[in-house]
Amino acid sequence: MRLSRLLLGRLAAFVVSLLVASLAVFLLLNLLPGDVTAVILGNNATPAAVAHLRSAMGLDDPVLLRYVHWLAGVAHGNLGASAFTGEPVAGLIVPKLAVTISLVGGGMVLAMVLALPAGLFAALHRRQASGQMVLATSQLGMAVPAFLAGIVLVVVFAARLRWLPAGNYVPLTSDPLDWFRHLILPWVSLALVQGAVLVRYVRGAFLDVMDQDYMRTARSIGWRRRRAVWRHGLRNAALQIVTVLGLQLATLFVGAVVIENVFVLPGLGSLLLRSVNGRDLPLVQAIVLVLVALILMINLLVDVAYLVIDPRLRTGRAVVE
Repeated sequence: MRLSRLLLGRLAAFVVSLLVASLAVFLLLNLLPGDVTAVILGNNATPAAVAHLRSAMGLDDPVLLRYVHWLAGVAHGNLGASAFTGEPVAGLIVPKLAVTISLVGGGMVLAMVLALPAGLFAALHRRQASGQMVLATSQLGMAVPAFLAGIVLVVVFAARLRWLPAGNYVPLTSDPLDWFRHLILPWVSLALVQGAVLVRYVRGAFLDVMDQDYMRTARSIGWRRRRAVWRHGLRNAALQIVTVLGLQLATLFVGAVVIENVFVLPGLGSLLLRSVNGRDLPLVQAIVLVLVALILMINLLVDVAYLVIDPRLRTGRAVVE
């Protein structure tokens, strides 16, 4: 019963946060200086044509009324229409969102595969040269921007060795193997940088756990350090690691536009950049809302993961020191 209440509370907080964020996005974008109708019609448009287009787009209504109409459409799956092409915004966003999710999801999975064992190794060998070498390598990876890593990978593996394609995108449903090949370099570009950051957090989380009394007790009864970490340290370190993973994943969705441009991927970030340059207001606010919803959903999943990992949060019992 308590778990159900906690989940409902997290879900209610997600809905309220999304509503507040949608209002902020709508107001910020609609109160910007400039007139989108003038951009659409050009400098030679007559006042009558501008007035007619403003009326057709509903721009003469009060801002809050326009927000209510827009929110009602969003609730029914209607994100509006592009100010320039008239196409439904949802039809433009969904294919791009699939590209961005493939990019970010694959890059994050690869970063975890690299960082979790490396961070644990660095914690277990913190006083040895091998552990310090892992830490120094992660420090170097943090200093390299993702776009620079992507350019180097393209030059080496695409231009010179010709092992992998330099860019573009093939849908998963069209050719799974080609989809995988086109995303290897973008995934590695993200994983090298994000994995380097994650290594340090994983190392710190396990070092904190290894200094706890229950770990010393496990060692005192004859358990090897690796076994003690695996049995008692992993779950306790997971809370800190999940928090960092949530933060990094949210950051990746926002910053995906850089990697998408390096590898010419038709994702959500590239679409956002084009719509901002073209002042396509309905498309911009829909993309921003989708990104905000993704970030809030990640936070919701992190909260749920806390409940799964730590039974104390489900039962409400305090820890007895």
